[in-house]
Amino acid sequence: MIRVFKYMGRYYIWLIFAIAFLFVQAMCDLALPDYMSDIVNDGVMGGSIPLIAKYGTKMLALTLLGTLVSVAVGYIAAKVAAMVSRDMRYDVYKKVELFSNAEFDKFSTASLITRTTNDITQIQNLLVMLIRMVFYAPILGVGGTIKALDNSKELSWIIIVSLLAIVALILFMLLVAMPKMKLMQKLVDRLNLVSRENVEGMLVIRAFNSQKFEFGRFDTANGDLKDTQLFVNRILVMMMPIMMLIMNLTNVMIVWFGAKAVSGFSINIGTMMAFMQYAMQIIMAFLMLSMMFILIPRAAVSANRVVEVIDTPISMLNKKDAIVYDDDNFSGDITFSHVDFAYPGGDDCVLHDISFTAKHGQTTAIIGATGSGKTTLINLIMRFYDVTSGSVTVSGEDVRNVKMGNLRQHIGYVPQKSSLFSGTIESNLYYGDDNATQDTIERAAEISQSTEFISSKPEGYKTHIAQGGSNVSGGQRQRLSIARALVKQAPINIFDDSFSALDMKTDRILREALKKEMSQSTLIIVAQRVGTIMNAEQIIVLDNGYIVGKGTHKELLKTCPEYYEIASSQLSKEELLNA
Repeated sequence: MIRVFKYMGRYYIWLIFAIAFLFVQAMCDLALPDYMSDIVNDGVMGGSIPLIAKYGTKMLALTLLGTLVSVAVGYIAAKVAAMVSRDMRYDVYKKVELFSNAEFDKFSTASLITRTTNDITQIQNLLVMLIRMVFYAPILGVGGTIKALDNSKELSWIIIVSLLAIVALILFMLLVAMPKMKLMQKLVDRLNLVSRENVEGMLVIRAFNSQKFEFGRFDTANGDLKDTQLFVNRILVMMMPIMMLIMNLTNVMIVWFGAKAVSGFSINIGTMMAFMQYAMQIIMAFLMLSMMFILIPRAAVSANRVVEVIDTPISMLNKKDAIVYDDDNFSGDITFSHVDFAYPGGDDCVLHDISFTAKHGQTTAIIGATGSGKTTLINLIMRFYDVTSGSVTVSGEDVRNVKMGNLRQHIGYVPQKSSLFSGTIESNLYYGDDNATQDTIERAAEISQSTEFISSKPEGYKTHIAQGGSNVSGGQRQRLSIARALVKQAPINIFDDSFSALDMKTDRILREALKKEMSQSTLIIVAQRVGTIMNAEQIIVLDNGYIVGKGTHKELLKTCPEYYEIASSQLSKEELLNA
C-alpha cells in the first residue's frame, strides 16, 4: 500500500483541497448539535420563536455548506482515484511491454489481465472511500470527543464502552476475514485461467467431447470462488447489524443515564441531546474507520500483486553504452559462436555448443525433430532470451551490446504461431511499417501469395480481421503474417516454421518468390518439410540441442544420418536418388 500512497502523492494539491473541504464539513457537522442544544434549552424551553428561527437558519446554512463541500470531496476522491488507477495501469502495461520471455514465464496471461483490471479496480474503489472517510473520520472523532466531554464528563464512560466494543468487533473481523480475502484474488486468477483455456480451446474440447470434464473444472474454480466470497460477505454482512446494535444500545444508555442526570439537575435536556449526537458522531467515525479496515486488506493484496509486476526485475535491458547499427555498413551476417542455452530456472541446457554463420544473401535453413531447439535458437537471434554462454552476433556485433529496438528493427520475423490483430487486413500489414506505401503493401501481399484471397473479399484490404485472425483460415493467417514481415523490408528475415499451413504448390511458389525478392537479404527458414528447405545454401540439422549436420541438401544426405532419416520419411526413393 505504500506504493499506492506514493501514486496518490502525485496529486497532493487535490488532496490538500479534499482535506480542507473535509475539515469544513466536519466543523459543520460538529456545530449542529450545539445549535440544536441551544434551540431546546433557550428556544423551546423558553418559548422563544425568534431564537428557534435564528438557530434554525444557522443550522440550515451549515447543512447546505456541509452538503456542498461533501459533493466537492466526492468529486475530488473520484478524480484522484481514477488518476491513480490510470497511472498504475499504465505502469503495469509499460513494464509488461519490457518483459522478456523469462519474465512472462513467471506470470500467466490470466494473472496479468486480472492484475491490470480487477486488482487495480479494487485499489480504485478503496481510494475513493479512503479520501472520503479516513481523512474525515479522525477530524470528526477527535472533534466529537472534545465536544462530548465539554458537554458532560459524567456520561463519557458510555462512549468508552461503545468504542471498546467496536474495536473488539473490528479485530475479530480482520482476523477471520483477512486470510480469505488474500485467497480470493488467487481464486479470481484461477477462474480467469480456466475460462481463458476453455474459450481458446473450445474446438479441441468439442473434438474430444470433453465438455463435461471442462464444465466440471470450471464449476470447481467457480464454486471455490463463490464459497470464499460468501464467507467474506457473510462476515461483512454481520458487521453492520452488530454496529447498529452497538449504536442503538449507546443511545439507550445515554437516554437512561442522561434522564437520571436531568432529573438530578446535573445537565439539561438540550445538553443530553447534544451529547447523544456527539456520541453518534464519534461512533460513526469509528464505524467509517472499521469499514476501511475491512476494505484495506483485500485492496492491500491487490496492491501487492500489482506492485509485484511493476517491481519485477527485467532480466534483459539495454546497456548504457548500447550501440545502434550504421545502416550503410550493416552486413546482415548472423554468427553463433559456441552457444549454450538453458531456460531461466532450468537445470539443463537445451542448446549445446551451437556454432554456424548465416551469410548475407543466402538462405540458411534449420531442421530437426520436435523439441530439438529450433525455435529456441531463433529466439536468441531476436534476443527474446540471452545466451547462457557463447555469443550471437549480428553484423559483427554481439546482440547483447546492441539496443534491442534497433536490433529488431533490422529483422523481419514471422513467428511459429501466426497471430493477427483485430482491425483490417490493411492495418495488419501496416503493422510491419506504418510508413509503408500502398505499392509496398500490395507487393508484400503478392510475394506471400495473399493477393488472390484478398481480392476475393468484397472489401479487399479493408476486410475486417477478428481478434487473433480467427475469421481467416490457418493458411491465410500464415500468408498475412509473412506479408506483414515483408512490408518491413528488413535486411534479415526469419521464418519460424511459417509454411506449415500452406499446400505444397503455394509453398513452392512462395519460396521461389522469396528467393527472387530477397537475394540481397539474410534469410533463415525453420521448417519441418525437407521440400521447403532443400534448395537452401546451408542447412543446419539439430538433434536434442546439438548440431549434428551442416551443409547442403546433397551433402547432408551423404554425411548426416539424422537428416537422411527425415528426408527418406518425406521424399520418394527417386527424389532421394536424384538429389
